[in-house]
Amino acid sequence: MPDKTGTLSTRLDSNEGGRILRALAAEQRVKLLSLLSRRAMNINEIAAQLGVSQPTASVHIRVLEEAGLVECEYVSNGRGSEKRCWVRYDELVFQLDSPPQQSSEDYEELAMPVGLFTAANVQPTCGIASSQRVIGFLDNPQSFLLPARADAQVLWFARGWVEFTFPCDLPSTAEVTGLEFAAEICSEAPNYENDWPSDITVWMNGVEVGTWTSPGDFGGRRGRLNPDWWSDSLTQYGSLKSFSVDATGGYVDGTAAAGVCLSDLGLAYGKPIVVRIGVKPDAVHKGGVNLMGRQFGNYAQDPLLRIRYRIRAHRQSLESSESIRSLAAGTPGGNGR
Repeated sequence: MPDKTGTLSTRLDSNEGGRILRALAAEQRVKLLSLLSRRAMNINEIAAQLGVSQPTASVHIRVLEEAGLVECEYVSNGRGSEKRCWVRYDELVFQLDSPPQQSSEDYEELAMPVGLFTAANVQPTCGIASSQRVIGFLDNPQSFLLPARADAQVLWFARGWVEFTFPCDLPSTAEVTGLEFAAEICSEAPNYENDWPSDITVWMNGVEVGTWTSPGDFGGRRGRLNPDWWSDSLTQYGSLKSFSVDATGGYVDGTAAAGVCLSDLGLAYGKPIVVRIGVKPDAVHKGGVNLMGRQFGNYAQDPLLRIRYRIRAHRQSLESSESIRSLAAGTPGGNGR
């Protein structure tokens, strides 16, 4: 059975979250996921375990496949072939938005194409590719400087980092309450190697937010979004990971990570937010990074920064009063000229 890829984190109100919830609405499919988490099974075994007919078992498998929770393939059993099925993830995490509050809680999402990094310091094995071709030359860091990188859908490097600069164009009355960076990532090995750990770290404004140890450079079955020309012998997909920070600390997939808080990031009105992803020189597992965009891997998502904020009502009222006074000073009867 191929290795499971860790945690699937999805928002409850997203299209993906809706598909997963509908797939899990049947008690037998929940039981089926539990069975497949222990070992891969064929359709006959599934039907016997659930106490249903083979056609019914096939329907349950199809629904779970369409939701992205189960993978299947036909394998030889000595007498022909059989359809073997297994779960894709160890854990499902549904992200809930906070309920509306009187302080006007809101958020802004900024998706950044993979190739629009603003700085890079990478070492081979490394490369960058669009949905049509490899950009530049393999294992040549200079390829990361080519204008064609704007079209990139995947990039990879064995050592170093890439950095993205996200605009933060919030109103002056906004107070940032949290930042979250989400991207599909995995380790980087020559070709691919499912057992190839890498300590992948994310920094925001130069401050370490958290580190996730990727178990490997995932391959062996094609990523759902990969272009036809992409070789089966190369990296195929990653895990969708979330790195966040708020007033209470830094988190990876909601689990406490670095001992930092939002105030350490030096956020200021009108200043962008810089996100770096890479492997520290002193990391225990120096296994590189693959970073995927919306047309590569398993998730139709570019690297994304979610900025949570609330409007400071008191300051907003104060500024409105100051604006009114300024206007009054320039009108007939005011003190202006």
